[in-house]
Amino acid sequence: MATERELNKRIRSIKNISQVTSALAAVSASKASRAQRAVEATRAYAGKAFEILNNLASQTEASHPLLTARTDIKKTGLILVTADRGLCGAYNTSILNRADAFLSALETPCQIITVGRKGQDNMIRRGRNVIATFENKDNPSILDILPIARLVTEDYLNGTFDQVFIAYTDFINLVTRRPVVKQLLPLKPLDFKGMAVAEYVQTVDLTNVTERAYTYEPAPELLLDTVVPRFTQLQIYQSILEAQASEH
Repeated sequence: MATERELNKRIRSIKNISQVTSALAAVSASKASRAQRAVEATRAYAGKAFEILNNLASQTEASHPLLTARTDIKKTGLILVTADRGLCGAYNTSILNRADAFLSALETPCQIITVGRKGQDNMIRRGRNVIATFENKDNPSILDILPIARLVTEDYLNGTFDQVFIAYTDFINLVTRRPVVKQLLPLKPLDFKGMAVAEYVQTVDLTNVTERAYTYEPAPELLLDTVVPRFTQLQIYQSILEAQASEH
C-alpha cells in the first residue's frame, strides 16, 4: 500500500500534468483562432481571383502556357500538404489516405512534392516518388510559398509535369474538415469525367463565370503574363492556409 508521501507525490505529478495540458490547450486554441482568421481573410479574394482569371482567359485569343491543357498526359505532379507533427487527430491520416487513393487511380507516373514532414515520411514509406519536401511553417506569408510555386511552375513549363494537382485539407468550420485533391496546373479546369481519378478530384463549377462582363486595362492578352503566375502562387498559398486551419 502506498504511503502518504507517495500519494502526495502522485497528486502533485497529476496536477503538474494538468497544468501542462491546460497550457498546451491554450496555445492550440490561440493557433487555431489565428489560422482561422488567416484563411477567412484570403478565401474570398482567392475565389474572386479564380473567377476573374477564367473570365480573362475567355476574353482573348491569346493564351498562356500555364493555362493551356496538354493533349498527351504522361507525367503528373502532386503537392501534398500535411502537418510537420502528429497529435492532431485524424487530420494527417485523412489527407494521406485521400492522396494515396488518388495516386492509385492515376494512369500516369507521379512525382510528389510534400509540404510537411508527415506527408514526406508516409509517401516514402509507401514507396512513392518524393522529389522535394518543404517545411509547413506556422503563419506562412506569400513569400514562403514562392519556392514551391516556382518549382512546380518551372517543372510544368519545361515538361517535367503535364499536369499538377494539390492535395490538402479544406477548412469548413471548427468541426468539419474535408480532404480534397484539386487541379493546380493547367489553371483552366479540365474535365475528368469517365476517368478513374474523377472520384477523387474536386470539380470546379464555372457556370456563368465566363459570361460576366469585366473591363480590363490594359488588354487581356497583356495581363495574362502578370496574372497567371501570381494566381498559381495564390492557389498554393490558400491551400496551405486551409490546411493549417484544419490542423487544430
